[in-house]
Amino acid sequence: MSIRPIYRRLKARCRLYRKINWCKSLYFNFKYFPWSTACKLPILFYGKVHFGKLKGCIKLPEQVRMGMIGFGQPYELVTRPRGIAEIHIEGELEFKGYVQFGLDYLLHIGPEGTLTMGHMASVASNSKVICHHEIKFGHYARLGSEAQVIDTNFHAMRTVSTNTPMPMRGPISIGSYNFISNRVTFLQGAKTPDHCTVASNSLCTKDITELGQNILVGGIPVKLLRKDIDRDWVGEESMLDKYLKLF
Repeated sequence: MSIRPIYRRLKARCRLYRKINWCKSLYFNFKYFPWSTACKLPILFYGKVHFGKLKGCIKLPEQVRMGMIGFGQPYELVTRPRGIAEIHIEGELEFKGYVQFGLDYLLHIGPEGTLTMGHMASVASNSKVICHHEIKFGHYARLGSEAQVIDTNFHAMRTVSTNTPMPMRGPISIGSYNFISNRVTFLQGAKTPDHCTVASNSLCTKDITELGQNILVGGIPVKLLRKDIDRDWVGEESMLDKYLKLF
């Protein structure tokens, strides 16, 4: 058996280990989890990250492995971070399996926020997830770079003629096997079906599950662009599992 493949794997693993922010990873895991879980380091941080308020709670699957959740995980074409990643957790964060966040992310969960991430859900580089109410990612809900998922207006709005207050917050649900392109924005009330593809630079603000599955939507706001279309999940699922499950 040739020693070259083994050498390449060891070399790649060493490069990966050098990118892990061990101090932040150890601190975070032992802050949130009991020793029996924390010592497995299920959550790893790569590169620079600023920790804001770290309160609330984090739920993991029953079976945990090292690095199954990666913040700043190097899995994209972009390889040089700007070092502006931030994470604030005051509410509830639940992981249903392996999850990846790309470089330079912003994750903010308010005191009343509940964020659920399905197995193999991901948020690519330079993206924001701001949860003050409820946000759900299905399994294999994969967001492209510079995406925004924000379930609050931040400021109170009103109907001027009647002085009626408008909802400041609302739930967001991104279905399983969703292929979200770059620079897509999800706002309160957005809900997509399973097996949905969203085109670049689109704005999702409403429930579009009535359009059915295997659809392509896009625009501001989104509308149906094409039916009978889907990412080749059958062909790519095993590849994604092999490539993104680093440990």
